[in-house]
Amino acid sequence: MPIRTVVWGENVHEQHNAIVARTYPDGMHQCIADTLNEDPDIEATTATLQEPEHGLTEERLARTDVLVWWGHAAHGDVSDLVVDRVCDAVWSGMGLMFLHSAHFAKPFKRLMGSPCNLTWREAGERERLWVTSRNHPITQGLPDSFELEMEEMYGEPFGVPEPLETVFISWFQGGEVFRSGLTYKRGAGNIFYFRPGHETYPTYHDATVQKVLKNGVKWAFNPMVRIAEPNAAPNVPVDTAPEKIEERGPKLHSDGEEGFR
Repeated sequence: MPIRTVVWGENVHEQHNAIVARTYPDGMHQCIADTLNEDPDIEATTATLQEPEHGLTEERLARTDVLVWWGHAAHGDVSDLVVDRVCDAVWSGMGLMFLHSAHFAKPFKRLMGSPCNLTWREAGERERLWVTSRNHPITQGLPDSFELEMEEMYGEPFGVPEPLETVFISWFQGGEVFRSGLTYKRGAGNIFYFRPGHETYPTYHDATVQKVLKNGVKWAFNPMVRIAEPNAAPNVPVDTAPEKIEERGPKLHSDGEEGFR
């Protein structure tokens, strides 16, 4: 069964910027989905900010193995209710790949628990990405480095927690460097952040970038059954403890508990 993937796109720049519209006439989200669908192991559909519930209903997320997220201009317009759903889905085992400016998306900031800030410059400069782990599934089939002729610069420091793995480091023509490929585990879900993808440049038409996207979805996929209630914190009574114990000392909650007088 193919990996059921939803590519979520903000779909704002495509509607208001002629350069973006020419570069991605069907939207960046559709370009990414078309790329992923070239792989027989992946089945990709799309969702956008403008759809009811941003196209991410509880039912759809329950059927999604990996979610791909691109956002930039309208992070604040994303419903907090949908953010809660996405994070619950990740904690329960859904994979999530964040792209480019999604480092500032509400779900990413929630899952990282940090500012996720960085330095940046929009100058159309050359970016060279270096593979830091040759045997990682995300870098399978890639050269030791590859270049993008025009990209937006992101520079360190990057305000995220220490990652599980760093799989790419970027160097930019202006001299800055950036950790451009980071993996995380949150609950039962795998998370991959991949930096390239500024909307006015044809980054998602690049064959090497497309290879990373396909590898990233496959890495993020968790084939295990989802955790039904990832936020549950059940009490384990004394009589159900794995080893026999005697209850000792006062406790906060009890039958007929008296309050303060």
